[in-house]
Amino acid sequence: MKKIYGLLGLLILLCLLVQPTCAQQITTPKEHFGFQIGDDYHLANFTETERYFKKIAEQSDRIQYHSIGKTEEGRDQCMLIISSPENLAKLDTYQDISRKMARAEIPEAEAQALAEQGKAVVWIDGGLHSNEVVGMHQLIQTAHVLASKIDAETQHILQNTIILLVHANPDGQELVSNWYMREKQPEKRSTSFVPVLYQKYAGHDNNRDFFMLNLKESQNMARQLFVEWIPQIMYNHHQTAPAGAVVAGAPYRDPFNYVFDPLLMSGIDALGAAMASRLNAEGKPGYTAKDGSVFSTWYNGGLRTTTYFHNMTGLLTEIIGNPTPFEIPLVPARLIPNNDTQNPVLPQVWHFQQSIDYSLSLNYAVLNYASRHKDEVLMNIYRMGRNSIDRGSKDFWPLSPSKVAIIDSALQQARRKDERTPLKREQERALLDKVFQNKDLRDPRAYIIAPDQEDYGKAITFLNALIQNGIEVQQATASFSAAGKRYPAKTYVIKTDQAFRPHILDMFEPQDHPDDFQYPGGPPIPPYDAAGWTLAYLMDIKFDRIMDELPGPFQKLPIGQTIEKAVIESPKAKFVQLPVSVNDSYTMVNEQLKKGKKVWRDQESGHFILENANDLVLTQSGIGMRNLPKGSKPLQPKRIALWDTYGGSMPSGWLRLLLERHGYAFDVVYPGDIDKGTLAEQYDILILPGNSIPRLAPLGNSRYQGQSNTAMPANIPAEHQAKWGRLTVEKSIPVLRQFIKSGGKIITIGNSSDLAQHLQLGIESHLVDESKKPLQRTQFYTPGSVLTAQVNRDHPGTWGYQDQVDVYYSNDNLFRITDTEIKPLLWFNSANVLKSGWSWGQHYLKDAVLAFDAPVGKGRLITFGNDITFRAQTHGTFKLLFNQLH
Repeated sequence: MKKIYGLLGLLILLCLLVQPTCAQQITTPKEHFGFQIGDDYHLANFTETERYFKKIAEQSDRIQYHSIGKTEEGRDQCMLIISSPENLAKLDTYQDISRKMARAEIPEAEAQALAEQGKAVVWIDGGLHSNEVVGMHQLIQTAHVLASKIDAETQHILQNTIILLVHANPDGQELVSNWYMREKQPEKRSTSFVPVLYQKYAGHDNNRDFFMLNLKESQNMARQLFVEWIPQIMYNHHQTAPAGAVVAGAPYRDPFNYVFDPLLMSGIDALGAAMASRLNAEGKPGYTAKDGSVFSTWYNGGLRTTTYFHNMTGLLTEIIGNPTPFEIPLVPARLIPNNDTQNPVLPQVWHFQQSIDYSLSLNYAVLNYASRHKDEVLMNIYRMGRNSIDRGSKDFWPLSPSKVAIIDSALQQARRKDERTPLKREQERALLDKVFQNKDLRDPRAYIIAPDQEDYGKAITFLNALIQNGIEVQQATASFSAAGKRYPAKTYVIKTDQAFRPHILDMFEPQDHPDDFQYPGGPPIPPYDAAGWTLAYLMDIKFDRIMDELPGPFQKLPIGQTIEKAVIESPKAKFVQLPVSVNDSYTMVNEQLKKGKKVWRDQESGHFILENANDLVLTQSGIGMRNLPKGSKPLQPKRIALWDTYGGSMPSGWLRLLLERHGYAFDVVYPGDIDKGTLAEQYDILILPGNSIPRLAPLGNSRYQGQSNTAMPANIPAEHQAKWGRLTVEKSIPVLRQFIKSGGKIITIGNSSDLAQHLQLGIESHLVDESKKPLQRTQFYTPGSVLTAQVNRDHPGTWGYQDQVDVYYSNDNLFRITDTEIKPLLWFNSANVLKSGWSWGQHYLKDAVLAFDAPVGKGRLITFGNDITFRAQTHGTFKLLFNQLH
């Protein structure tokens, strides 16, 4: 009888334990949306997705719904926090543990105890690129599975992890899903020909914004990633995989960034192995890694990649999939198993449900790893942070290609002295001293940004980008000295003895990309995105490196709390002069012009003069003046047009963001508007960003490589039909020529600089060899990098600049001027202009003109071969555009 009562008690206890999970009735996606997630020809929009997330958060004690901020279009950006009810009841405790482990400021013994007590925090997002529809829909299915499943693996995951499911782009999901589902006949549905960018300004480039944080969605996610939660693992879902594969994932190809802790790379390898192993175990072929795809860990700025510089194990997968079924193509080279693709997939018809199933398996692989190794995962982020603090607290010499080249050069020199006698080990070790005893090659201990620099507002923008990335910034409470220089109170100091040191170094120091070729003497392998992007250079921030310990009267600013630009009292004078060298001057000028106030420009210096008034609010210092300088010219707002195209142009979108934030009034115009030939009646200035002009390749070859206009699909809605079309050689170029000749100004940026060749102006391509043949990639290759250009300071277009400026350059057009009426604005005056990134054959850059001003009839063509407003990050070259708009 006792045994019976004992068994009965045990059954009652088990029922009590299981009852809360079993009793919860979780609405299925099919019940809510009317279709199963993964059904062919069906997509869910954000409105219904948001309702579903809120609904299951009310139904389940495993889910909390949070809004992490507003999107650019005003929607709530949502995050689901999923874990066991017991963990959710102590969420603040686990969040605090996660932050403490990541910032690594606690002793190791305390860290060990917290690792045992804490839970692994795993971020899984979806939908960043909204036409990659698998990512968002796997998030819906993952939320339902984690809310409803009661198997042992799910229970273990919920007990040992806290999962952050994050919607990366609500606006885009609403746009793309509604566009797809607008056709009643399923077979007609398509994600093609969406009329506008799926992120208001950036489109696909929304995944290049995470060190600058221009966009609201980026800011929302960065706050959770780098300030509020700091997860140990983040998983970023994308598509699509290379042809002949199902999914590309970790580990990734070389090179990786040299500021990383080795634990980061081994952590990526371990999780990549877990993902591939799970798919293999479940009989799901087609996973490829390493050189099986193009993805690397070099670049900073992506949602995944920026986390690496914060010691997080960041994961990316690129999976195939679409609600419209399609076929995996036959790629014979993919059918041979190797270490990149262990389990090849055979050609077959592929359905949306398969991609959802794969995504769930990959999510579970990551979550299972995190739950089983949660102490290790927590300790590893602590150790990486602790290593960063230690390296920033002492002399530390990193190794990179340029520094190894110093050692190699010394080795070759020593061998040449005595070719017959091999070097002894102590001699070889002595050669290392060429680097490790050279104090100039150490990493800095701190960076100083003083308040007395010319464009202080720009420095605040830079500091806020660091702060939003979780970087600790300090401010001097009194004056102090460092490296023989005196600094005033309120100077900002960024020390490198902190956990996110890799990100600090990456924002201040040059990227040292290796020479990377398919084979010796072969073509370069393009980097994944850019090779160099040092933000302090691109923004033209004035800072000092401090190589030794820096004590001082410093106060730490609150983590994650941005710095407000101070309002400065206007000087007591009739007029106020604003310096032309300051970006905010242009913003204030535009504000005054919009109010109908009088503004002048000094034609000698380019400075602006405002009429002082009681409502004049300054965010920078101005100089009081009794009288207007001689030759001052009154300004009138210019009528500005900005080109765009059907579907949205990313360069144009970034320019919209830039112009709006600096207060410019402008209209967006489309090819059809331009082709009407009435531009001169409506506008003074036309801005043509990259990809607007029919391409000539190479510059100097008159052969037209553009494509003719294609017929507009019949199902384009009426409100978007006027956007259809492209500029053409036959119709548009004559119209543009006439616009300039009649007195208009056209500004071309990036590859739209081909317009100068279309107009047959006195320029030639500089990127040719001695025989005037275009340079091959094996001769010259400079992917996105920072180069130093010389400035023509005698031209009004460069008002506000010194003799040199750092520019972003990416294999862009370069010119030789053959007409003396054409005035160069920027050029390269050296064979050694690379400052950050990679430039193979950079000697070809010497004497190349990067920008020029060409008279055409009564008007002017202003040409910039590179993108001076690149992704709204290159604050140092914004004035080159702004000067042309006033």
